[in-house]
Amino acid sequence: MFLVILMYMLFASTFTIGKAVLAYVQPIFFIGFRMTLGGMLLLFYLYFFKRSKIRLQKKHLWLFAQITIFHIFIAYVAEFWALQYLTSFKTALIYNLSPFLSALFAFLFFSEKMTIKKWIGLIIGFFGFFLILADGKSPGELTKHAFAFFSWPELVLLLAVCSSVYGWALFKKLSKNGYAPMMINGFGMVTGGILALFTSFFFEGVLPFKIGHSSLIVDISAFFGYSLLLILIANVICYNLYGHLLKKYSITLLSFAGFFTPLFAALFGNIFLREVPSASFFLALGIVAFGLYLFYQGELKQGYIKQ
Repeated sequence: MFLVILMYMLFASTFTIGKAVLAYVQPIFFIGFRMTLGGMLLLFYLYFFKRSKIRLQKKHLWLFAQITIFHIFIAYVAEFWALQYLTSFKTALIYNLSPFLSALFAFLFFSEKMTIKKWIGLIIGFFGFFLILADGKSPGELTKHAFAFFSWPELVLLLAVCSSVYGWALFKKLSKNGYAPMMINGFGMVTGGILALFTSFFFEGVLPFKIGHSSLIVDISAFFGYSLLLILIANVICYNLYGHLLKKYSITLLSFAGFFTPLFAALFGNIFLREVPSASFFLALGIVAFGLYLFYQGELKQGYIKQ
């Protein structure tokens, strides 16, 4: 169980590190650099150690193109654009809505059955979600108000979560067609990263560094340091650790344990970024966790997942 907690602690740190790096560099360029480099590392590994896993059939080109757009480009560019204005722990909590959105998509587009318990869990989960949205806004959010109690960063982050959910559905489909996870992620990261770099050039300019309180040398050094740290934690350690833990623990347990992420994100945000979570944040976290518990009870009853 120690490794499960450690993994989600590391996942939480990626929100804190991501928030910190945005003080030095524009978000789209950062995603372009990080994804391109991370994807190249994965593909180089396959080329030198598991070359037979590098393959791409013509009939699956459209699926790989969607992996590029939804699994990488929109999911990460939208997330890091929103992270400029949101607190790291709020971003982590909203990302924990993925199981609910996955279920809603499966019901709407794939005619998956929903039990009463699953509907109740879904409604409770979304109630917790709206509670965190109605919570006090950070100073950055207040400048990006959209309508009612929604801010544009919150809506863009929700788009990122929806895109990520759809991207994982595509990922699962390609995996069933015999593609190695490293091949899917490597291809998506490289192509999505290159697309982000082109986008950055047009929207963020030739010099993507935020020269303000520090020099260009300090900005570039911090950018490279944070980028390599994120690649190490997210692309190398967590990616492999999650695969290892799936062999030992059930998906149900790992999904519930995912609620350590916003808790650790709140702790790290408070220590390193001076972000202060409100009482309503913890209330929303508890409500979403209870909704997820009911939802997974419904999943177990239907036999979609095993204990």
